[in-house]
Amino acid sequence: MNTKPAINVQDGFFYQLRKDNSLVEITLLSERKRVGRIRRFDKYAVVIEADGREEMLYKHAIASVVPLQPLATQPLGPRG
Repeated sequence: MNTKPAINVQDGFFYQLRKDNSLVEITLLSERKRVGRIRRFDKYAVVIEADGREEMLYKHAIASVVPLQPLATQPLGPRG
């Protein structure tokens, strides 16, 4: 039996963007774009600060999330 927890790429990505206070462009499935900073997120939604206010975007409506500046990276281990 596999007792290793599943890797959640999404949480790590959103956490790093929030921690770095990165500006992101979120494209919705409707093709509408929102630019802002991630303030909170959970299993179902992302809260961004955009145009001086907070907006909640449901994850099922998001097509892509793109940082507008490079993410802070940590050095890779010996396995690369």
